[in-house]
Amino acid sequence: MPFFFAIPHRCDGTVNINLVNIARRESARGYRQISFCGATNRVIEFQSTAKDVNKETIRGNTVPSLAHQPPQTAHANGIDICYEIFGDDNAEPLILIMGLGAQMVLWDDAFCERLAARGFRVIRFDNRDIGQSSQLTGGKKLGALELLKLRFLKIPVAAPYKLRDMAQDTVALMDALHIRSAHIVGASMGGMIAQEIAITFPERVRSMTSIMSTTGNPKVPPPTREAAAMLMAPPPKSREEYIARFAQNWKILRVGSFPEDEALDRSRAERTYARGLNPAGVGRQLRAILASGSRKERLASVKAPALVIHGTEIGRAHV
Repeated sequence: MPFFFAIPHRCDGTVNINLVNIARRESARGYRQISFCGATNRVIEFQSTAKDVNKETIRGNTVPSLAHQPPQTAHANGIDICYEIFGDDNAEPLILIMGLGAQMVLWDDAFCERLAARGFRVIRFDNRDIGQSSQLTGGKKLGALELLKLRFLKIPVAAPYKLRDMAQDTVALMDALHIRSAHIVGASMGGMIAQEIAITFPERVRSMTSIMSTTGNPKVPPPTREAAAMLMAPPPKSREEYIARFAQNWKILRVGSFPEDEALDRSRAERTYARGLNPAGVGRQLRAILASGSRKERLASVKAPALVIHGTEIGRAHV
């Protein structure tokens, strides 16, 4: 039986969450796209001509390839955040937030380009303590005793920062880019950060999408032993060990066979490794998750259109 949960929200009209079957038409001037935005349907469009753009085919439809800005760094919320932008400066802003220990490049370039081609200004970035954003200090390695105290005695773990601080990073990056509000999309830990933004900074959110994430509710099934062991494993000692571990971890997270993704694991791992690793930072991010508690009750206050995407398998690692 498929498993999913919904984050409550209220709006004035029916929310259209069909982001795949997008109506589009060609005209003599270029291309016009219609897609989901906010609590009601409205048109998001861009114009181009065959003379000034390259074209790619997406699902049998020809769409223009939009601007892609190289990685840049913004000083925001007291740290440096590495970010990258796909799409036109005047398009609907869409912020992509990655999960635990995951760099922004795991939002694949082709995926970002497709979103941009559908009328969005796509911003992906490295969370604090990962990739080429600031590396912080503090926080010892998380041990089994702390986890047992948290689970059975409800004693919270100590953390140099929490998910709210990471939500503030995102909002501060929006400020640096002069973005008043945006569509916020997060995967795993990124979904938790997206939820926190929608709760704490509702005026900055046009819509929220939480992918393979959790509310932090302690009643949600914990990770399997295999997934928990993956989270607690010591960091790899070499490039080849990292590449092998990357593929192994994603095999656990995917919970099944996905040949197209598995074929890309090595190139994704090589790109991630080349951008720099920070195992201590991953540990601090994990502490941030565990120290932030449940958002279940507070999520009832979210009024922005919200979409929750989850798989059919539960009890895995949602971080």
